[in-house]
Amino acid sequence: MKTYTAKPSDIEKKWLLIDADGLVLGRLASLVAMRLRGKHKPTYTPHMDCGDHVIVVNAEKVQLTGRKADQSVFYWHTGYPGGIKGRTKGAIRAGKHPERLIEKAVERMIPRGPLGRRIMSHLRVYAGPSHPHEGQNPEKLDVAAMNPKNKRG
Repeated sequence: MKTYTAKPSDIEKKWLLIDADGLVLGRLASLVAMRLRGKHKPTYTPHMDCGDHVIVVNAEKVQLTGRKADQSVFYWHTGYPGGIKGRTKGAIRAGKHPERLIEKAVERMIPRGPLGRRIMSHLRVYAGPSHPHEGQNPEKLDVAAMNPKNKRG
């Protein structure tokens, strides 16, 4: 028996629509990362981009459990001495670009490198309920119904 390896002509990509209203951030991010990578498919091949396109709407309504909104911080460095900066997840969610919270959470669950950057280009996150991808006829994915722990509030 030989190991199956998907060829680019064998890969079939779908469009998925996920409503993040009331969903827990980490659980949503892990599910989105799995769908982007293609691990839910029986034809998964680690070195190929065989995942689906994922659209996430209502990113501003994503939930954080515990005290993560106040205590969990995203850090970055400016490149200058003493240039470490940070912003809490609650501040990002309440700020100008709440979609970055989901993008960063998913990005850190995807492998780094050229394949990871290509996979991340298939993720579209929008703060509000509307998106410009109606022409692709995205299939709705009900994450809240998969597990009762996925939804809060």
